[in-house]
Amino acid sequence: MNETKQQPFGRGPQAPGFSAAQDPFDLFARWMEEASASEPIDPNAMALATADVQGLPNVRMVLLKAAGPEGFIFYTNCESAKGLELAANPKAALLLYWKSLNRQIRVRGPVESLSDADADAYFATRSRESRIGAWASRQSRSLASRAALEEAVEHHEAEFADRDVPRPSYWKSYRVAPLEIEFWASRPHRLHDRIVFRRAAPDASWVKTRLYP
Repeated sequence: MNETKQQPFGRGPQAPGFSAAQDPFDLFARWMEEASASEPIDPNAMALATADVQGLPNVRMVLLKAAGPEGFIFYTNCESAKGLELAANPKAALLLYWKSLNRQIRVRGPVESLSDADADAYFATRSRESRIGAWASRQSRSLASRAALEEAVEHHEAEFADRDVPRPSYWKSYRVAPLEIEFWASRPHRLHDRIVFRRAAPDASWVKTRLYP
């Protein structure tokens, strides 16, 4: 970040109500609303970190589709690398970063697969092309060529030409039930503000702590 125009140890940009917040989900909702107004592309984009059976970490970008007191929801192919890793080790970390606001949110917790009805409901809202793509893509597995993928798309377009595109059984919904949510706001000279909410279990009370930068 550019520090050349900052005054020595000035207050810097503020995140209103940030350190006084008592409920992490209320604060998350407020920051997400502000990010939706300021971030030019996909304010709900987040890094999803998982680990394989050997403990080797893996990370990729996905889209957050819902958030609330029960957790953070995303959708993916359960036969993909992340799906297999979550099956073997159902824990994850999330990171949302908004450069336009100089803020980020980190989340950690166990992951659970939601009902088929939940996955069906969201899948039905996707464009027909995206639903066809879910059938055509054997996500994370070897692909001989781009042409092979396009042939798979054409095959499923023909298969579902005269009917609605159903959800593949391997296309699932997942929810991260957070045990830790950290809010970070940039301040001058790397003296950033950090507030973390922690709890021992998904049904336990939150404990808020301020952290050193």
